[in-house]
Order: sequence, then C-alpha cells, then structure tokens
Amino acid sequence: MLSLTDRIELLESDLKAVPSRVSFYRDLPFAILRYQPDEEWEIRRDARLLATRLEEAGKRVHFVSLAELLWEAIDSTEGMDAVIELELERGFDAAQDQLTTYLSDRRWHPLPDMLGSRLGRLDPKKDIAFLMRAGAMAPSIYHMSKLLDEMKGRTEVTTILFYPGTLEGTTGLRFMHLKDREALGNYRVKIYG
Repeated sequence: MLSLTDRIELLESDLKAVPSRVSFYRDLPFAILRYQPDEEWEIRRDARLLATRLEEAGKRVHFVSLAELLWEAIDSTEGMDAVIELELERGFDAAQDQLTTYLSDRRWHPLPDMLGSRLGRLDPKKDIAFLMRAGAMAPSIYHMSKLLDEMKGRTEVTTILFYPGTLEGTTGLRFMHLKDREALGNYRVKIYG
C-alpha cells in the first residue's frame, strides 16, 4: 500500500498531465484521495501545499467544504435548534435521518444541487475542485458513494474527493473506518488509496 505522501505525489502527477489522468469519465470527472481518519489535520495541510504546487503549474484550485454545505443546508431549512429539539425528543438516529432528508429531498436543500452550484461557477479547462471535510457526514448523514452517483453528468470540473477511511482489498472503502459500515467498492472513479 502506498503512503499518503506517495498517493499525493501520484495524484499531483496525474493532475498536471495533459490531458489529465485523474478521471475515467467525462461526465463523472471525480477521483478519490483516501486518507486515514486520524490524518485529517495532515491532509488539510497537504491539500493546501498541493494546491500551491498546482497553481504554480497554471491550475486554479478551489476548496469546497462538505461541512460548510451541511451547515448551509441546516441553516436554510429548519435550523440547528430544530435538529437539537428533534434529537432531544426522539434520539440521535431521528436527528441524523432529518439531516439526511435535508440533504436528499428536493423540497429541502439537496447536497448534489449545492455542490453542482459551486462547481458550476468554475471553468473545467482551468479549475480543479478539492472536496474536503467529508468526515462531517459521519456516521451516516450522507454517503459519499451516493453523492458521486448523483453528480454524474452535473459537472465537467475535475474534482478530488478527500476521503477519510480505510481501503479494503483494491477498491473497497470503509468511511471513517466505521466498523458497522460496509466497505463499498462501486465508486466508478479512480481511487488513490
């Protein structure tokens, strides 16, 4: 298994290549850079350093925080007080399910719409998006495999999902190394694992 430094170097090489070697599909220009959940602070620093090197090579890198999108969805719907009240009345699972509804249901504030809007402002020929802070969706607020499935055809901007989890086999990813989560291998995108 490659070290985190080796995976970042490989990703950097693929992002700088002309044409880029990151994505297999034009309608799903995503890749995953996997890191151990306890490497969150290290990956944030390394992502900023990678962005600087890519910008020196003529790329424009934009950071998109999934945590910020989650808070945006909460604030634009019923607000955090409603989530807290629901948790106090019906428990954690009910509150988490409500957050999933906010991010999934068209009547609320769907995560693919928010992400699509952010990526829609970017130029696919010049820009790269780093999708950060996926851990905010733990334990089961919103599955990253679902997000990637729903983003198919919604952008042409090369987007790297920084994924906190463990690699099992060659393609199985276990989000946040949660023991009760199945290791999924159906991402259909390149994994720098």
